[in-house]
Amino acid sequence: MKTLITCICSALLPLLGAIAAPEPAVPAAWIRFDDGVEQYEGTPYRFLGKEALALTFFMAPSTNLCLELQWGAKGEMREATVTINGTAAQVSSGGYRGFKWVRVASPKNLTGERYNVTLTRSPAAGAKAAFLGGVRLVELGSTATPPDPKPAAYKAKLESAKVAVAENIEAFPEMRKVWDREPATPASDPRFRQAEKNARQANEAWYRSRRFIDGWLAHADPKTGLIPRNLRESNYWNGRDSAADNYPFMVLTAAMTDRGLMDGRLLDMLRTETKLTCRVDRLPDDFSFAKQGWRREKVDLDAIIFDGAEYVKDGLLPITEWLGPSPWSERMLGIIDDTWKNATIETPFGKIPTLNFEVNGDLLQACARLYWFTGDRKYLDWAIRLGDYYLLGNQHPTRDMRDLALGDHSCEVINGLSELYLACHFAAPEKKQAYTKPLHELYDQLLKIARDEHGLFYLRVNTRTGEHTAALTDNWGYNLDGLYTVFMLDGTTAYRDAVRLALGNLKAHHTGQGGMCQSSSADGYADSIEGAITLCNREPTPSAADWIDTEIKTMWGKQKPDGVIEGWHGDGNSARTSLMYALWKTQGVRVEPWRSDVRIGTVRDGAKLYISLSADQPWTGKLVFDRARHKEVMHLPLDYPRINQFPEWFTVQSAKRYALAGLKENCTGAELSAGVPVTLQAGQELQLEATPK
Repeated sequence: MKTLITCICSALLPLLGAIAAPEPAVPAAWIRFDDGVEQYEGTPYRFLGKEALALTFFMAPSTNLCLELQWGAKGEMREATVTINGTAAQVSSGGYRGFKWVRVASPKNLTGERYNVTLTRSPAAGAKAAFLGGVRLVELGSTATPPDPKPAAYKAKLESAKVAVAENIEAFPEMRKVWDREPATPASDPRFRQAEKNARQANEAWYRSRRFIDGWLAHADPKTGLIPRNLRESNYWNGRDSAADNYPFMVLTAAMTDRGLMDGRLLDMLRTETKLTCRVDRLPDDFSFAKQGWRREKVDLDAIIFDGAEYVKDGLLPITEWLGPSPWSERMLGIIDDTWKNATIETPFGKIPTLNFEVNGDLLQACARLYWFTGDRKYLDWAIRLGDYYLLGNQHPTRDMRDLALGDHSCEVINGLSELYLACHFAAPEKKQAYTKPLHELYDQLLKIARDEHGLFYLRVNTRTGEHTAALTDNWGYNLDGLYTVFMLDGTTAYRDAVRLALGNLKAHHTGQGGMCQSSSADGYADSIEGAITLCNREPTPSAADWIDTEIKTMWGKQKPDGVIEGWHGDGNSARTSLMYALWKTQGVRVEPWRSDVRIGTVRDGAKLYISLSADQPWTGKLVFDRARHKEVMHLPLDYPRINQFPEWFTVQSAKRYALAGLKENCTGAELSAGVPVTLQAGQELQLEATPK
């Protein structure tokens, strides 16, 4: 094996254009991974920990050509195996945050008509896999005029991006006999037959989420009890990942399946992270388990604000929408209050906390909802400050920004502006009037330039030229949430039609191998499935429902026998989507206490709900119905589609009376939401009908 020598360039790659090399060099061929579903500091990338890359450069080998990798790092060293025309070597670099070019010396005596390059994860024990923003060939000593840098690929092609892990294997084979078992005597009524099938699907979703908690708690730091950012590297707790994406959905899973765990160990985790991680007022910073102290030596206020905003929007808000006032909502309010206390960026509309597009989207969503939750006008005023910045100033997303990303870390403002717009519709109509034209302009332009023929959004689009990535974003539903909200307010049918078009065409991406997801990550499935469930709640679409049932099986196939899914913070997002799926299959009806052999599923037919309830062993507990959480918990004036919400299905009104045929003929909605006592015998299926009186 030939050892290749690397040297690091000093400059970063701009979105368009080349950079200076250690010695004069001109880019001769390249490919940028603009379609990467993950991003770091605004640069899309591909992660060798999840896939292997095979590239072809259509240039004859030459001693004047060198391969360069746009190498990402987050302060640590990373490694990769690079193979050029059959000769492999190990490459390592890092020790900085961001992306730099790493040059790889070509093997001697290359033959052939092109460069065939493969990039894979290093097999070395403990090696941290590289993530790359692009790959290029440069010509040393050239004084030629560089080619036009705009194309994402020039004289190069990504031949394949293959999953670098073993094929999916069923993690819980002992449960398949439960989930796949048809009843010995199927119900004669097809609605009860479907309800029983839905019960098995919901049971699988809840079971997998519950096992996810066990898997991650086994890796908690023994001193603090906090979970690490991921299991491959990054042995620390942080706000934007551990706290935002993973821990909250352990809490919500336990809220539905194990209240003792939620009120015990998981609440202790909240208290611990609050005690250990507050660095600027109540804003969280990274806590290193090795140091048992700060991971960063110096305070980075912008990074800390990023951490807090993500923790609130992705994690603490969903918990609050489910639980209402709690220690988690107190933590949320403290973070938001101190984020704005530390706002230092001057704008014509007042100080804002950051210029980060994603973070400002988080704050738009959080502050718009917290205005209703608390009744405190300051939250709406803060959101309006951001709305003015993006809609009334010179930062309009489609008018003033050239490159617009619509993926996971970039769609937050697109959706957040609609949440502010709704709040202003009810609470500040004069401001809503000022926002109407620029917000419609934004959404109209997205519909014009940012969708494919199936109505799904591209990952990135140039707002000036209409050029776009070939890749679609798995956050298509998050973007459409915003459009549908404005339809609910203004009656703009084109926005509702956009939702119907996308839902109706999901089966065009019905592969069972990822749909429109551009990576094999379970998180990509989770975001896409969540978008479909949230929008199907408003626009029921049978073909989309079939798509959800198929795609979630592929997501579930990523889970390991210990309960861990992929071993990074995105595992929590998969659990979140599983919970959302379970609530869809039960129309929001649950059992307390939950047990893995107890199955509940429902079917809605008009105003009536058909319920199948069974257990393999004797069980006594309560049948709990959902309520209008948007109104009773969050005090929202309208149940509009929101990122990471658990949609409402069959909800009961406290004062209204209901018949629960087969159990209790006359009860109030308050009794149903508090829980109706039920006893099941082993192997018994109880069939119930809930009807408003």
